[in-house]
Amino acid sequence: MEALFFHVSNVLVPVLLCILVGYALARFRKRFDTKTVGDVVANVGYPTLILSHLTENHISFGEFLDVMAAAAVMIAGFTLIGYAFLKIIRRPVRAFLSPMMLNNVGNIGLPISLLAFGSDGMAIALAVVAVVIAGIFTVGMWLPIGKVSLTDLIRQPAVYSVVIALLLMGTGTSLPGPIAACSKILGGLAVPLMLLTLGYTLATLRVEGMITGLYLAAFHIAMAGAVAYMIVWLFGFTGTTRGVFILMCLMPASVATYLWVERYQNEHASDVASFIMASTLLTILVVPLALTYWI
Repeated sequence: MEALFFHVSNVLVPVLLCILVGYALARFRKRFDTKTVGDVVANVGYPTLILSHLTENHISFGEFLDVMAAAAVMIAGFTLIGYAFLKIIRRPVRAFLSPMMLNNVGNIGLPISLLAFGSDGMAIALAVVAVVIAGIFTVGMWLPIGKVSLTDLIRQPAVYSVVIALLLMGTGTSLPGPIAACSKILGGLAVPLMLLTLGYTLATLRVEGMITGLYLAAFHIAMAGAVAYMIVWLFGFTGTTRGVFILMCLMPASVATYLWVERYQNEHASDVASFIMASTLLTILVVPLALTYWI
């Protein structure tokens, strides 16, 4: 048990410390342009991280597609259950459904998967991240905006990075040495920058009404646990794939979805912010239990 405790600590503490550094930057009013950093991560960090990990044979072509399919089922499950719950409690679907259905698999899920399961875990997690990114730039935007457009999804380099990686994996082709080395270096930007951005963003969220946030977060984590259990059973995941997928399901509500809620559903932005904050804090409490007793 002592060894397990130290393993869990070694997984979570580095992630929390990185988030706290970002939080401190905001509290001490240090300059940190989250938009620029976010653009660097989206346009450089994510695409190169995907290429470098998926072309190093950490995951097979078939397994990657299986995990992507499972991630799509996860989002569908969150959507259906979340929609029904929001209707029951009479909360506006356009404001609350996108953070309810799309979790923060990038900022928190990737580093935890890497520390808990190594490069193999990171490759599996990237399959989930690819699907969630597609969800964020489609339904995640369409709901608060109130209209459908594929323009932003088409502009995401990570989408093309996944396609290229799948082609390379499917044909058994490797990246040329210099490009592979470059991708590995640039891909190393993604995780630390995402954690710093998360901490900084959490410190600057306009949070009000934490009671609303807490009960939404409690429902979200319970829903995530149930969906994770069903999907792992349905797809027959075992070992590292099972562990990583459960972790990714348990990740908190996505911070990225808040940007469009704040802009297009501003009257509900503070409640959504409290949901995201409470969800993040609750996940930090639940993940050690999951790593110890479930995964």
